[in-house]
Amino acid sequence: MELKFTRLINRKRPSARKVRGSGRLKRTVWEWGNDETLTEWVQELVGKCEFDYIKQDRVFCCRSTGSKTRAYARIWGLGRIWQKTLNVEPSYIIEIISEKFDKLPKNQQDMVLIHELLHIPKNFSGALVPHKRKGGVNDRVVREIYQKVNNNR
Repeated sequence: MELKFTRLINRKRPSARKVRGSGRLKRTVWEWGNDETLTEWVQELVGKCEFDYIKQDRVFCCRSTGSKTRAYARIWGLGRIWQKTLNVEPSYIIEIISEKFDKLPKNQQDMVLIHELLHIPKNFSGALVPHKRKGGVNDRVVREIYQKVNNNR
């Protein structure tokens, strides 16, 4: 029994994936980096959308490439155990998936960023607001906020 267990642990996952329509494997590399222009864009949206509860200096943005996700963007919250252990304030990271996000028109990009910002709860605790909740994150709320922002321009 022990032998099978060690075989499972020592087995390496393949680092390449098959390209659709071809018989060869293509290596994919996931890379990311901080993006100051994106951070400024998000700070501008926070002001326009009147998300006063969001501490703009604790929201960071990065751009990634090579991810296999279907999402355009993701938000990551720094949980309470990390905050207490590292003795830091709650923080959030908005990760933009460049291959998907950059292809969108500007208005759709704004809506994606508003969607991610809506995941930040009003108490700015490091937790995330789920999609399925009364008053939670959904397309209707995102469109309403986007329309309000566009009417004020």
